[in-house]
Amino acid sequence: MPEMLSPDRPVPRPGVLAIDPYVPGKSGASGVAKVYKMSSNETPLGASPRAIEAFAQLASKLELYPDGSVSRLRAAIAGRFGLDPDRIVCGNGSDDLLHLLAGAYVGPGDEGIFTTHGFLVYKIAILAAGGVPIVAPEKDLTADVDAILARVTDRTRIVFLANPNNPTGTYLPFEEVKRLHAGLPKRVILVLDAAYAEYVRRNDYAEGIELAATNENVVMTRTFSKIFGLANLRLGWCYAPAEICDALNRIRGPFNVNGAALEAGIAALEDQSHLQRAIDHNDVWLKWLTEEISRIGLSVTPSVANFVLVHFPQSAGMSAADADMFLARRGLVVRGVGAYGLPHALRITVGTEEANRLVVAALRDFTQAVHHA
Repeated sequence: MPEMLSPDRPVPRPGVLAIDPYVPGKSGASGVAKVYKMSSNETPLGASPRAIEAFAQLASKLELYPDGSVSRLRAAIAGRFGLDPDRIVCGNGSDDLLHLLAGAYVGPGDEGIFTTHGFLVYKIAILAAGGVPIVAPEKDLTADVDAILARVTDRTRIVFLANPNNPTGTYLPFEEVKRLHAGLPKRVILVLDAAYAEYVRRNDYAEGIELAATNENVVMTRTFSKIFGLANLRLGWCYAPAEICDALNRIRGPFNVNGAALEAGIAALEDQSHLQRAIDHNDVWLKWLTEEISRIGLSVTPSVANFVLVHFPQSAGMSAADADMFLARRGLVVRGVGAYGLPHALRITVGTEEANRLVVAALRDFTQAVHHA
């Protein structure tokens, strides 16, 4: 046999360099006096004052390791939602938990399913675990249960479903989620990513607690990054069957939740009035943005989250990239979603009243400039 050549430097295992890195939304715009960041679905109200105070009190304890079991935070989450704290696992953002789930249950050659415009981290997590990503087509930019079930094979180990979905803002009614779960083999984990659950105002929606509580193959993930305003601290959690929690706790980092996130998370859960203000603000301005942008003549995908997906018709000579640059020159930073297979759309987070009014005015000016060009 011919002698195998030894590389002259470390080489990642097969598949790692085939992963497209996650590229976050822009954080700023150059040459403008004030920047309005509407690119990352952060709450415009900021974190709860109680959470900020809890964070500040950690400044004198930075030399101490945090509680590795995150017991107080798990108890606070359990108390808030009526859950068993032993079935809660916390992580460094919900992204951490998505990777842990794939790492624990997906091996080389195994398959993981997500939908066409699903959160980019699903594909990354599957590939990082050595698995094969399987994409199920959507219908009207919404997850299609039948399309997902049609792609289940003997190699399927996990199905990721963002509900509501980012970046489309669409959702599946709970009856459809239950139909999806009923159609999956019991060996396949259904991950219900409910990062935007707090924003949803639909009677036929449920975040997935019931399914996770009563089945051995359902996990619900949640985050403190969005409505709670703790994105900078990276804090997420999941509710899962005891056996899945056991697996995740065996492979997670021993201190994967830092002390500041732990304390701020507890304080944020206690401040229900701040949470309600964020909900009320979104209820008003999500509707307003949708109506006003539609009035300009641009198509907006109906959203139940805290952002809108705006489409720019090529037939009218409009480019999402040109619109993005136009908005950036006015300090309005939004999210291009070409990486999600939506090159002709922009995702715009619900911002402050000032930011919302400015972005509508800028879009109106942009469309008028294109029409008069």
